[in-house]
Amino acid sequence: MTHSPTPQPVRAGIVVTGTEVLTGRVSDANGPWLAEQLRTLGVDVGRIVVVGDRPDDLESALRYLLADHRLVITTGGLGPTADDLTAEVVARVQGRPVRLDESLERRVAARVEELNRRRERQPAPEVVAAGVRKQAMVPEQAAVLEPVGTAPGLVVTAVGDAAAPVLVLPGPPGELRPMWEDALRDRAVLGAIEGAGALRQGTLRAYGPPESELAALLRDHEAAHGSLESAGLEVTTCLREGELEVVTRYRPDAQTAYERLVETLHDGFGAALYSRDGASVDQTVAALFREAGATVATAESCTAGLLAGRLADVPGSSAYLLGGFVTYANEAKTAEVGVPADLIERVGAVSAEVAEAMARGARERLGTTYGIGITGVAGPGGGTADKPVGLVHVCLAHEDGRTWPLRLQLGGGRAGVRQRTVVACLHLLREVLTTG
Repeated sequence: MTHSPTPQPVRAGIVVTGTEVLTGRVSDANGPWLAEQLRTLGVDVGRIVVVGDRPDDLESALRYLLADHRLVITTGGLGPTADDLTAEVVARVQGRPVRLDESLERRVAARVEELNRRRERQPAPEVVAAGVRKQAMVPEQAAVLEPVGTAPGLVVTAVGDAAAPVLVLPGPPGELRPMWEDALRDRAVLGAIEGAGALRQGTLRAYGPPESELAALLRDHEAAHGSLESAGLEVTTCLREGELEVVTRYRPDAQTAYERLVETLHDGFGAALYSRDGASVDQTVAALFREAGATVATAESCTAGLLAGRLADVPGSSAYLLGGFVTYANEAKTAEVGVPADLIERVGAVSAEVAEAMARGARERLGTTYGIGITGVAGPGGGTADKPVGLVHVCLAHEDGRTWPLRLQLGGGRAGVRQRTVVACLHLLREVLTTG
């Protein structure tokens, strides 16, 4: 029997430009988004490089990626200001002189005029004209992708096609993403990714097991079935806020090997492996609430509304999230959800008893199936020997009187304690909704 040869990986590189991204003032939303879009096309992203608004650094990054990638994509640096130099640098690297595209200049000018009409303050005409002209300066023979905002996209091939094409996209995600489909219709881009085979990705999520347990399961799996690499599986793992995420990339001919890996982790983790299809805990909890026809109300002290906000992030959450109370002060706990003042005085605000009273009070106030109460010491101050920083009491209460208390002792800073508390609450909801 003959087998078709496995397609060779088609690799793309991405350069994210902007000193604001390099220094962390703005998070990069484009690199991960582009990587996922390319994966669905079977294109593997070899490297994502972030550079500031310095022409020499951008040129070095481009030459570095062009050496061993079939396609290079840049994001950002296409605006009207002096530090927006991507088109000029790409043109130099690809050996193309820059020319004014008069037709593009007119189209960009029309867009700018439309945007300026909506503003109360109008820039000087000569300032507008200079910015428009700058954005209409494009490398010779470049394909122009129609602007969504004011910045056009470009596909710039090298003189003599000696190097990979460079796809130049704007930085704002709201402009880049709508332009992506146009980019995929360009002949040079299509030629660069031609021959890419399908590239699948599976995501598993577990809550509770430590990384060491995952490492042991993977070692046992390789001992029984051979190395993951030889099976065609590229496995990456991440521990985040108590959750283990296992992401596996593979070609279609490794599907059986992937399913074998899934069964190994399922057998090893049991119910702790809560997602085999990549669904997040947020999505899982939302689906369980809808399936049960149940509702919930929250009463939050140290998390101050973060749990309610996280629940509300999922579209359609109004079907089950009826409301929430932020009861940071003791007086608010009493006034808003009916926690007895003498209870707080006797056991303290950070206690299992107060968490239960908050949960019951929130549920009763809004008439929900469940109520959940959270009270704790997020820090950095406020801890005592008996109630240290990171101590959090949670309680989930049902309309039939049942309760599910949870005591957490969390490390890390204030933000980490609050975020991990919310994750623990979501998993408590998941477990109770799953088991009834």
